[in-house]
Amino acid sequence: MDKTVLFSEFTFKAVRSSGAGGQNVNKVSSKVVLTFDLVNSKGLSEEEKMVLQTKIATKLTQEGILILTSQEDRSQLKNKEIVIKKCFKLIENNLLVSKERKETKIPRTVKQKRLNAKKVMSVLKQNRKKPNY
Repeated sequence: MDKTVLFSEFTFKAVRSSGAGGQNVNKVSSKVVLTFDLVNSKGLSEEEKMVLQTKIATKLTQEGILILTSQEDRSQLKNKEIVIKKCFKLIENNLLVSKERKETKIPRTVKQKRLNAKKVMSVLKQNRKKPNY
């Protein structure tokens, strides 16, 4: 993954933010929309593209384009920085290969404790019954 190549492939669009904000909302386009063509990216290898397409399939369009938005701040520049960080973090987190979990063997003493507890409970329940003369 080459971040400089990926950054050059990002396209940005400024849009008016939704929600409350008074008259300023109607004048200023502070929301930033980042689009990234994952399928035709030159900054990712073919294997990385395949992994990302499977892991972030819900965030991609049918053409394989990733769309992220940010309207957290009133500044367009800060929203742009936020959405870039968000995109890189999304890509990096989904490219990490998690370690395979090794099953651990249950110790003999733990098994023995469990069996002893079962025996004690069995004896308790047997003592609750009416005696059979």
